[in-house]
Amino acid sequence: MNKPRLAITLGDPAGIGTEVVLKAVSDRSLVDYDLTLVGNLELLIDRYQQLRQQMSIEIELSNPADLKVIDVPLDLTIRQGVKIGQGNAASGAAGFAYLDLAIDRTLAGDFEAIVTAPIAKSAWLAAGHHFPGQTELLAFKAQVDRFGMLFVGVSPHTGWTLRTLLATTHIPLDRVSQALTPELLSLKLGLLIECLQADFELKSGTIAIAGLNPHSGEGGQLGREEVDWIDSWLAQMREMYPQYKLLGLLPPDTMWVKPGQAWFGTHPQPQAADAYLALYHDQGLIPVKLMAFDRAINTTIGLPFVRTSPDHGTAFDIAGLGIADARSMVEAIKLAAKLVESRSRTN
Repeated sequence: MNKPRLAITLGDPAGIGTEVVLKAVSDRSLVDYDLTLVGNLELLIDRYQQLRQQMSIEIELSNPADLKVIDVPLDLTIRQGVKIGQGNAASGAAGFAYLDLAIDRTLAGDFEAIVTAPIAKSAWLAAGHHFPGQTELLAFKAQVDRFGMLFVGVSPHTGWTLRTLLATTHIPLDRVSQALTPELLSLKLGLLIECLQADFELKSGTIAIAGLNPHSGEGGQLGREEVDWIDSWLAQMREMYPQYKLLGLLPPDTMWVKPGQAWFGTHPQPQAADAYLALYHDQGLIPVKLMAFDRAINTTIGLPFVRTSPDHGTAFDIAGLGIADARSMVEAIKLAAKLVESRSRTN
C-alpha cells in the first residue's frame, strides 16, 4: 500500500518549528514516509545552516537539499523581518502563508494530510489575520462548520491511547457557560463518535464526559448547569448512541484519575475510557499536558482531510539554540499517516 502523502508546514519561522521538523524527518522510523515540507526555501536553508553551526554534528538534522519542499514565496520585507526568537508581523505573515498554501494543495488532492508546526496567534493577529488559530483557518478554508480539537497521546509506559476532545476551545473562561448549549455538546459528541469509528476503528466503546462545575454541581449547590440541562442532554445521548457507554457527568477533578493510572501503569486494571469529553480548554488540557506534554498530538476532527500538530507552542525562548525536542512532531507525523490509513479502510 502506498504511504499517505503528508504536507508538513514549518509554522512560525521565528520559533522552533523548522528545527523540530528537520529533526523529525531525519528520524529513522519515518524513512519510508512520503513527506513534503511547506515553507519559504530561503528561510528554511538559513535556519538549517544556523542550526548546523549551533548543534553537535552527532544530532540528526535533515538537509533541505535532500527533502521535498514546496517553496512559499514571501516578500523581501517579510523575509528580512523574521528574527529568530521574536514573533512579529513578519513571522506571522510567513506562518499564515505556509498553512494557506498547504490547505490549497491538500484540497486540490496533492496531499491526504497536513502536519502543522506551531504558530503564534499574536503574530498572526499582528500580520492582520484574525483567526484564533490554525484550527479555525483549516475549518474556514475547508468550508466546514462541524469541527473539533481532539488531543491524542500514546503512553510510552503502557501503550494506552489517551483521546480528549474539547467542547469549547479558545474563549475566555467567563464565556464558557454561555457557549455551552445542548446543540454544541451534541455536535461535539457526534464528531467524537464519528472520529472513533472512522479514525480509530472503534465501533463501540466508552466515553467519559465531564461536568462543568466542581463536583459536577453537587446537585445544584455549586452551579446549576448540570441539573438544569446537561444531565437531561446526556440521557438523550445515551438513547441516541446505545453502542457507546457514556459515563458522566463525572466530577472534573476525579475524572482524570483512571486515565492517569492507565498512562503511567500505576494500577493493574485502571478501566480508563476510550475517549474523554472536556467542557472547556483547561479542564481538558491541564491533565493532557501533565501526562503527555512531549507526546500529545492535536488533531482537527471534522475536516475532509487529516490534520495533526504537536501539542506545544513556538517556544521563542529556545528558538535557534538547537535544543528543541522533536518527539511530538515525530508522533504527529506517525499519527497523521495512521489516521489516513484508517480512513481508507473504513470508507
